[in-house]
Amino acid sequence: MADGFPVLTTKSVSFRLIAFELEFFIKGLTDKKWLITENNHIWDEWCSSDKVEYGHDEETKNKMKEERELGPIYGWQWRNFGAKYITFDKKPEGKGVDQLKKLVETLKKNPSDRRMIVSAWNPLDLHRMALPPCHYGFQVTVINGKLNLLWNQRSVDSALGLPFNIASYALLLHLLAKEAGLKEGKLIGFLGDTHVYENHISGLKEQLKREPYSLPEIKTNNFKSIFDWKYTDTELVDYKKHPKISFEIVV
Repeated sequence: MADGFPVLTTKSVSFRLIAFELEFFIKGLTDKKWLITENNHIWDEWCSSDKVEYGHDEETKNKMKEERELGPIYGWQWRNFGAKYITFDKKPEGKGVDQLKKLVETLKKNPSDRRMIVSAWNPLDLHRMALPPCHYGFQVTVINGKLNLLWNQRSVDSALGLPFNIASYALLLHLLAKEAGLKEGKLIGFLGDTHVYENHISGLKEQLKREPYSLPEIKTNNFKSIFDWKYTDTELVDYKKHPKISFEIVV
């Protein structure tokens, strides 16, 4: 992270969308409409199978798009693991584990701990999620006063998803380091089933021709706590990038 914020420069990547989705996860929210109100359409194509059974035909895809319930996805698991999920507008039943809060507390009290792991992969809830987690867990380690974050990903859309995943976990690393008063160390990804869709090949060939620019810096204003943080508090400084390349989402 000392070399700059790892956002792609060979095409334009929307940091606003990435940061707002991370705020969505940190808050443990599962209502698609919360994202849409800020013109963020990352999750538009999906919904919980509780509401609409997943399918590829146009009628089903339209129904999925209209439904706002995402089920117990990433952030909900980060904040309520083990509780029983009801719906986006109701409190869970039973006592779950706030993994993110526990990680932050451990970082401050015992930063050398080797058990600072947050998991979004809950086999009991997979069938109710809009999508089983692609990036299913992350671990934090502190070495020589620097916070490192390692994330695991079972399935990787190289063209469209991976640039968002990298920047999102880099932003999370940045926020956790600020929370704990640590320097920013390394961001590491373990990527399984890393693939390129056929309709992304031409765009990626164009991207490979482009010469990368220097990485931007990241700046967060008025930081109090990761749990009070809003996506508008953070900005990229000197983000120089090549023009946007459109990649169609594959459902």
